Amino acid sequence: MTTTIFAAPGSHAEVEEGTALTPRFGADGLIAAVVTDFDTGDVVMLAWMNAEALAKTIETGEGWYWSRSRKELWHKGATSGHAQTVREMRVDCDQDAIWIKVQTAGTGANCHTGRKGCFYRNVPVGQAAGTETRLAFTGDEPLFDPKAVYGDA
Repeated sequence: MTTTIFAAPGSHAEVEEGTALTPRFGADGLIAAVVTDFDTGDVVMLAWMNAEALAKTIETGEGWYWSRSRKELWHKGATSGHAQTVREMRVDCDQDAIWIKVQTAGTGANCHTGRKGCFYRNVPVGQAAGTETRLAFTGDEPLFDPKAVYGDA
């Protein structure tokens, strides 16, 4: 049962300079969560949280998110064994984004593709207009076989 209570947003100054956590969820009830590796600082994923996911993350010290595709609460690592232990959480200035620093169990993979993180392809910058944009892999190879863990879904 989730018991964490978030304060109602106060004045602009209270939101930006106060000590009450007053997350500003979007019209869809979600807030962006940037997740980084605690040891390296690398961004490993961008996820979404509803109030329940944020409260469960605070209460348990593990990563909980809202899956927009499945429309359900998601405990990171429940299926794969790659649970995230939260080492630090921060909120941005206007409290509409969360930054979570994690250590990940198992192989350390945070992406459902089996990789350390979800950002494993580069987007070219400075490309001529009218040219098809092609992604380039960074070399971040899978740490586990996703089909063996998740099936062919």
